Amino acid sequence: MRIGVRAVIALTALATALLPGVAEAGAASPTYYVSLGDSYSVGYQPGLGSTPGYTVYVARRTHLTLANFGCAGATTTSLLDTIGCPAVLPHTAGGMAYPTTTQIAAAEAFLTAHRGHIGLVTVTIGGNDVTSCVSNPNPISCVGAAVSGITTNVTALASDLRTAAGPNVPIIGLTYPDVILGAYVFPSRSPTAAATSLANLSVVAFKSLINPALSKAYGHSSGSFVDVTAATGAYTSLNRTVRTTAYGTIPVSVATVCALTWFCARGDIHARTPGYTLIGKLVVARDAALRRS
Repeated sequence: MRIGVRAVIALTALATALLPGVAEAGAASPTYYVSLGDSYSVGYQPGLGSTPGYTVYVARRTHLTLANFGCAGATTTSLLDTIGCPAVLPHTAGGMAYPTTTQIAAAEAFLTAHRGHIGLVTVTIGGNDVTSCVSNPNPISCVGAAVSGITTNVTALASDLRTAAGPNVPIIGLTYPDVILGAYVFPSRSPTAAATSLANLSVVAFKSLINPALSKAYGHSSGSFVDVTAATGAYTSLNRTVRTTAYGTIPVSVATVCALTWFCARGDIHARTPGYTLIGKLVVARDAALRRS
């Protein structure tokens, strides 16, 4: 009996559907985007909890499957040493639970298990290491002391991620908008001498201490660094001003951080949706550039 080509195709499809494991074996494995970090990595916004943030934007634009290990409140130390996530945010897109291990160990295990199918790794960490310095009498000295620990921890973190992910996977470290520029208008809409001084010092802290340390730490393991602080206009001179409806005439850099984050309105350090979208665009652009190089 002769069997036509169409019949053979139909029988093959039927066998594939009926035999356990056959379809899985023949299907292409998904390629993953792994995110680590603090509340920025899970898109936290006040009153909203976890939102799509920048990670969902990146996942959609890169056509990768998101695995998000981020934990609100994480520091460079807790990411390496704390078991579980004390502040799990419900509804985190791609959220991964790890109640019996650390964030880095959980991410490493995932990367190792899916080696060869990892398309991108991003990390946002370090901000919570320095938040207390805002109220310190000498904030620059405080940040300088914290940067030593940040450097040690992020260097170790990047090395662990590189080992688990392999030599060719893009690893992109991120920093933050300089939300402390918002102290220029929060809590008082009229800038005080103290607020202006703090705003200026925050720029120094990011530009000369925090961001160079992060860039160097990721670079040790062939990771890339995106200076979100610069991209959100924080290094623009405070002498450049713009007229705003809400605050009158204020520095351009302050107006930008007011638009992109919640600090000016609520004193909250987290990004608004436009801020997270901008971070996502920066990641996508850097990922594309790395793949072209």
